[in-house]
Amino acid sequence: MSQLQLAGKLQAFQQSGHRWIARSKTKKKRGHCCVTATAGHVRILDTTLRDGEQSPGAAMTTNQKLQIARQLRLVGVDVIDAGYPFASPADMEAVKMIAREVGNVDDGHVPVIAALARCNKADIDAAWEALRHARRPMIIPFISTSDIHLKHKLNMSRDQALRLASDMVAYARSLGCLQIEFAAEDASRTDPEFLYKILGEVIKAGATTVGIGDTVGYLFPSECYELIAGIKANTPGIENAIISIHCHNDLGLATANTLAGALAGAGQLEVTVNGIGERAGNASLEELHFDKDQKELALDEGLRQKELALDEGLRPRVNWSFVDLQVTCGTLGLSTASIKLIGPDGKEHCACGSGAGPIGAAYRAIDNIVKVPMTLLEYSIRSTGKGVDASACTKVLIRGEKGHSSTHALTEATSHRTFSGTGTGSDVVISSVNAYLRALNKMQGFQAEMTRKKQRNLLHVPT
Repeated sequence: MSQLQLAGKLQAFQQSGHRWIARSKTKKKRGHCCVTATAGHVRILDTTLRDGEQSPGAAMTTNQKLQIARQLRLVGVDVIDAGYPFASPADMEAVKMIAREVGNVDDGHVPVIAALARCNKADIDAAWEALRHARRPMIIPFISTSDIHLKHKLNMSRDQALRLASDMVAYARSLGCLQIEFAAEDASRTDPEFLYKILGEVIKAGATTVGIGDTVGYLFPSECYELIAGIKANTPGIENAIISIHCHNDLGLATANTLAGALAGAGQLEVTVNGIGERAGNASLEELHFDKDQKELALDEGLRQKELALDEGLRPRVNWSFVDLQVTCGTLGLSTASIKLIGPDGKEHCACGSGAGPIGAAYRAIDNIVKVPMTLLEYSIRSTGKGVDASACTKVLIRGEKGHSSTHALTEATSHRTFSGTGTGSDVVISSVNAYLRALNKMQGFQAEMTRKKQRNLLHVPT
């Protein structure tokens, strides 16, 4: 799923009338809003922009992250995990933009804007620098707490990890950030007594939320329930903090485990759009919502059955689908391609094209069939997998000659609507053709939707 697909899916969710009903009470203090837990309410933290980006092929540009953050706010997500500012200048810039714009809207819901940091001052300083302009910032310092991670990953004792976690939470609070979520990586494989102890210490140091990670995704729902219930019953000071649960989907149980954690007392659920994320992914945002009337978590079966969006809103019709391709190339002349597509009329269409290489020839053949003026702005290809089993992952970006343009509300810069497409496969040329056709279908779907909107607006113009 592309980054624009994510934004479109969120937009469709918001247009379907759904919002996250549960909202924690807020109070203002020292220039920033802080959140206090309210009995019976559950917060939603979306980590699509950070953990979701670790999904293969899901890397996002700064502007794409901002676009998705806008849609997350519109559907009512309580906390947006905007990224990891220390990782790169691009991540730093993305979190800053989200904090300044999405974290400071004048009207409507203002989400908490969060950023990840390891338990060291450089990471925490970077996170605060990126977040400080948000109205409701939250730093998420994390450290592994399981013995296997402490020994083989961090080369650290339990006592060292406890002191470091406590000191770094206190340091983050000293910067002026009133919301701190301490995240215990690999909490599900951590000795329970040590977990209760380290969580109690970070709460004493100023953590307002404690994040419990099933990092390797191996819990069953009954075990997840027992884990959260045990934390709630045995952690000193837990009544002063929100328990957050972060589940991975390695056994296909991320949503079930998240629900079990909520039933056991977790006050914040960490999710991603479409469940994307590292390895098998995370709990899915659209599968979890708060039932306003019954005040309990439920799966939204109706939403699953909806046509969820791509790009800017509704799922575009597949106008053109690929059937067959034959290419000839070499050093003796131009490459040629013959292609067969099924068009919007359901009939087969064939054409030939030539170009400097087999991909250019195939694209020229497609242009000769669809006869839609457009410009190829970007083409990139990378391999997924290793050796002879590797697949080509192709991405293209196109723009129609008579494309839609818009003006940025803050910078007043004019931008022209572009459309991306991706394709994968063992054959580089076919992967490239699929990417090109997907971008083309998106563009035509968008243009058709714009035409329909204009027609609807004309029907409502007063006479």
